[in-house]
Amino acid sequence: MTSPAAPARRVPEAVHRRRWAILGVLMLSLLIVVLDNSILNVAIKTISTPAPTGLGATQGELEWAINSYTLVFAGLLFTAGLLGDRLGRKKVLVGGLAVFGIGSVLAAFSGTPAELIGFRAVMGLGAAFVMPATLAVLMNVFERDEQPKAIGIWAGGVGLAIAIGPITGGLLLEHFWWGSVFLVNVPIVVLGIGLMLWLVPDSRDPAPGRIDPLGVVLSVAGLVLLVYGIIKGGQLADFGDPVVLGSIGGGLVVLAVFVVAEARSDHPSIDMSYFRNKVFSAAIGAIALVFFALMGVTFFAVFYTQSVRGYSPLETGLLLLPLAAAQLVFAPRARLLVDRFGNKATTTAGLLLLAGMLAAFAALDADTPIWILEVIFFLMGAGMAHVMTPVSVVIMQALPREKAGSASALSNTFRQVGGALGIAVLGSVLSTAYRGAVYDELGVLPPAARHAAGESIEATLAVADRLGPRADALAAAADDAFLHAMHVTALLGAGVAVLGAVVVAVFLPGRPAGPGGAEADGKLVSAAESADG
Repeated sequence: MTSPAAPARRVPEAVHRRRWAILGVLMLSLLIVVLDNSILNVAIKTISTPAPTGLGATQGELEWAINSYTLVFAGLLFTAGLLGDRLGRKKVLVGGLAVFGIGSVLAAFSGTPAELIGFRAVMGLGAAFVMPATLAVLMNVFERDEQPKAIGIWAGGVGLAIAIGPITGGLLLEHFWWGSVFLVNVPIVVLGIGLMLWLVPDSRDPAPGRIDPLGVVLSVAGLVLLVYGIIKGGQLADFGDPVVLGSIGGGLVVLAVFVVAEARSDHPSIDMSYFRNKVFSAAIGAIALVFFALMGVTFFAVFYTQSVRGYSPLETGLLLLPLAAAQLVFAPRARLLVDRFGNKATTTAGLLLLAGMLAAFAALDADTPIWILEVIFFLMGAGMAHVMTPVSVVIMQALPREKAGSASALSNTFRQVGGALGIAVLGSVLSTAYRGAVYDELGVLPPAARHAAGESIEATLAVADRLGPRADALAAAADDAFLHAMHVTALLGAGVAVLGAVVVAVFLPGRPAGPGGAEADGKLVSAAESADG
């Protein structure tokens, strides 16, 4: 019975004793990053209203306010992970938190949508240095046998942040101006930095990689061009427009050059050899597809609850609580199902459940009993929990401990890119379908005003408020058009989740061959290390 004690020599005893307190500090850092996006989801309708209540942001500007953060975050994750490996993860964590806090203050006092987009990019810069370092530190303070449990609790922290964010955002919007949803980050940042300096040990890769500036520039440029073209196509309701085609095509070409350059580089941002392992690739792909579907659906769900159903930001935050509660409850326990049924069955079932709940949005209308939406949100959270925890463990254990920063960066890069593309693609589908459904009803407006009024339900309702007797008819038409657009978008999101289910059903390992899945896990890690060379 002494064999389990042998691996303990890899973690110093002083660190081992305070490992759970360190996990709490890491979760606080993660909380800030996730909290920001979940708070913003509730605030987007308020920000879209004209000044002085909001900034009068269009749907396209709202998508960019989310995606400027996400794209900078995703584009710099590998560089941030490498700097953490080289300089020390604790130093990078503290620096990232400080930059995130400064960006939050600037975003809170933005005077225009353009300023908000720019300052959100600064927040993304800080977050890029926080997220990979938290998982890398976790992998260095927990022994291998405790890592799945620790990662499950870490993933449960995402559910906690999703729960706290919308409710906190709703409370702040009821009592303060919209900028308070960013300013609330500051005290959490200060607390996080203090605890980090006190409790968290520093760690680094004994053989860190070199920085890859060309890869960073190519990846960010390619993603920005691609997302710009997708969002612009939604704004124009014309994906054949030369600017749209040029941007999307240019983005794809730049990303193709990025892949070729990384494959040939002796110090790539992304080591393409990792993807020779089909299990690893499938797990990464599953994360991207889950967040593609989830972020896009969350984007329109806020407009459904607030614009169509008339709920306040606080009430919307409370309506999202079942989704967060399910993640919080099931994420730490998902490993129990993996132990019994294997990664393949657990993750495939989770994705199919998520797909079914996304498709269920197509059955919602303006007077559907609200408890049905609550059930949908709860089951969505349960499905997501049974995807994120298993695939996170697969990804983090597929690479050697010294490459924890790279594994975390890969996981989070594909999570963020998937989410950004989900918002861009599904947001553009929503915008195009909405404009097509409401266009005939906008005939009461002057020709010059029709295009702007048809971009989103908020734009239409803002115009309806000034129409006097005709307002009710146009508002009702806007609701109907939005519901049609939501149904189309939800079904597309469901299709993406089904695609993810097929990928993991084909490539992830099946039921563990030994107790606790030890044999299967060992084969997985051996295969991954062989692929890594």
